[in-house]
Amino acid sequence: NIWFVNQIHLPIRFWCMLMTAGLLLVGLPYSVCVAAQWYYGWPDKPGYKKYIEALNPRRIYRLTIVTLDLLKYFKYGILHFQMKSWYKNEENSKYYQKGIVYGRKGKKLDLYYPPKRNKSEATLAPVVVFIYGGAWSSGERSLYCLLARQMTEELNTTVICPDYCTYPEGNVLAMVQDIADCLIWVQENGQKFGFDEDNIIVIGHSSGAHLATLATLFLTDARDELFIDSKKQRETASSIRGVIGLSGIYNIVEYYEHEQKRGIEYLSSMTRAMNGEENFPYYSPVHIVKKLSKDKLSRVPQFVLLHGDCDIVVLADSSVKFYELLTSLSVKVSLHLLGGVHHNEMVIDLMLPSRPYYRPIFRCIQQEFRKL
Repeated sequence: NIWFVNQIHLPIRFWCMLMTAGLLLVGLPYSVCVAAQWYYGWPDKPGYKKYIEALNPRRIYRLTIVTLDLLKYFKYGILHFQMKSWYKNEENSKYYQKGIVYGRKGKKLDLYYPPKRNKSEATLAPVVVFIYGGAWSSGERSLYCLLARQMTEELNTTVICPDYCTYPEGNVLAMVQDIADCLIWVQENGQKFGFDEDNIIVIGHSSGAHLATLATLFLTDARDELFIDSKKQRETASSIRGVIGLSGIYNIVEYYEHEQKRGIEYLSSMTRAMNGEENFPYYSPVHIVKKLSKDKLSRVPQFVLLHGDCDIVVLADSSVKFYELLTSLSVKVSLHLLGGVHHNEMVIDLMLPSRPYYRPIFRCIQQEFRKL
């Protein structure tokens, strides 16, 4: 009888294990990915075809890979707590002034003091404007307080970190307008806050590098859509000594193809932030520099491009190709490919000296910063 009962239970256990495996390997990925598409946006297909495309096994597989990759960010939970605590601690207010209003829309920025402050004309510190990333749809200045603090120490410079509108509050043009407003504020407030307003370095990460580059090129080109006096635009552009791009996106057309390969093109806010695929060339730095006249190209500031060779979010080719294009146009540019560095490590590891890539990344920035 015991043998007979065991023979019945074996198939039952087998089928239970098979169903559990199926749930984990098929049911869970489909559920997570369908929920993500329901929240962020279904594929751009007519009628029921959008659901067929959303349930395509190849798309589910790719989205599952992306989802699993996101799980690694849980390891930064303690660092996130440290950032929030440091920013809220009133004792740290001696290092910075936060919540300064700038621009036409009343956005706010934080200003971090250099370790050696001196308001005499001969020793005014240069100023770094840091533009954070967030896929054009997220981010806030408080999350970069530790990074800004370390930059003031390592570069002996004033650091300004502005908030700017993100999608759906505004499109890419609105974001560029905010950054341009911030740069104008910097140029107009150097004497008040004791930094050299004619010695600006713009640093951006990921989509922030894209927006920093775009704002610089728009100001150099004196674009009407910025709704800023052309003379003021030229003055502001001339005060920018260089742009340092960290893991930046410089060709939106090619980056959209990369999003498609990862299966996230409908979840990403990029297309909507650009007001459609037809605007990809217009908002791509690689297309803008190709159309600049020789006179305007000569006024484009020097570029420094840093990229990790293990970056799967924005491939290193993005910086390599932009470097090759700028070189062919005789624009001063340098490129640093950092071994073993992933996308977010490029910026997260600048927040604490104990981070593994803190020194290699800052060494590149310091080297180029001195030249700029």
